[in-house]
Amino acid sequence: MKLFRQGDVLLQQVKSLPKGAKDETPAGRIVLAFGEVTGHAHAIENEHRSCRYWSAEGERFLQVLTTSELRHEEHSTVTLPPGIYKLPQQMEYKPQELKRVAD
Repeated sequence: MKLFRQGDVLLQQVKSLPKGAKDETPAGRIVLAFGEVTGHAHAIENEHRSCRYWSAEGERFLQVLTTSELRHEEHSTVTLPPGIYKLPQQMEYKPQELKRVAD
């Protein structure tokens, strides 16, 4: 199993999409996470439709059809080989609450 990380974004390679996954691929670039403070984004330019974005039961998946680049203004570019990647949501533990991590 391959893992790729760019800042707070983790991509975990999986064998297949879950049954019933819904295609939510946007027109243009695919944004995996926005920075709350800077407005920067972890994104893939998708003008050639090299990737598809899926959701299933509250989880997100990225299907890379041809080698693609995940870019961010403050991080090194990550080159993703073809495959299916789960995008687990990183959580921050605080004794009072669980909080989703934002860039």
